[in-house]
Amino acid sequence: MNKDPFKEYIKESEPGKRDKGYAWHTAIGLQAVDGLKTSEYLVQTAVRNIEGEISFEEVNTLLQNYYEENPACDVEERTEEADKVSARIAALLSERAFSLTPNEYLSIHRKLFTGIYAHAGCIRDYNITKKEWVLDGATVLYGSATELRATLNYDISEEKNFSYRNLSMDETIHHLAVFVSRLWQIHVFGEGNTRTTAVFFIKYLQTLGFEVTNDIFAENAWYFRNSLVRANYNDLKNGIHETTEFLELFLRNLLLNEHHPLHNRTLHISGAFKEREELWP
Repeated sequence: MNKDPFKEYIKESEPGKRDKGYAWHTAIGLQAVDGLKTSEYLVQTAVRNIEGEISFEEVNTLLQNYYEENPACDVEERTEEADKVSARIAALLSERAFSLTPNEYLSIHRKLFTGIYAHAGCIRDYNITKKEWVLDGATVLYGSATELRATLNYDISEEKNFSYRNLSMDETIHHLAVFVSRLWQIHVFGEGNTRTTAVFFIKYLQTLGFEVTNDIFAENAWYFRNSLVRANYNDLKNGIHETTEFLELFLRNLLLNEHHPLHNRTLHISGAFKEREELWP
């Protein structure tokens, strides 16, 4: 999508339209974490939803009918997936219901990907690797298939019992970065982990009192994913250490309305090597 029509809605004084505009803007932007793009038909349908002409349920029905009538839409581009998942994300972000539990995390995946992935809402039973551009083709070490449920339960339980009392905002940002990066690193599902983690995290941030109705997620979704990768990758032989510094910049922009540049090239490890080489004598 070349032009996002939802940014103007974020500036709306009418809360209903503003919140829906943010939800759609974020939902569509998050498709970039998997290199997906939505259709113009979705944009037109989303605007009707923001204007109050149709409900989210009607959006889903219209999308289902559209793709049944247009089965030749480019399957390789996964546009149908992008459209349907965007609509479901927008609906979830428009709801206030949320619980910080493993079941909520699994439920979000199921709601986003039912009818798209056969394993929607199911914990993977096999190990995975993924070649990452930001790592020059290397992979993060994801959670072991035999330990996924226990690891998910542990991480969320630890967060649930954590107290933010007396923490500075810097400490809060750092803790949130560590929490979301560890949650993502588990990679509970075969596919759809980043989008599920983003929705879960946004809704959790709202329960902490943060207003996240801006365009940071929408316009920097790929940076968000790459920063999660860098927070979970070590190559000590070559001087690369896992770091939440990039993720913390993202969160400072998201939560504190700061304006740090978020450029993916700064996360690329070859770029990091080059910067070091220029500093070395």
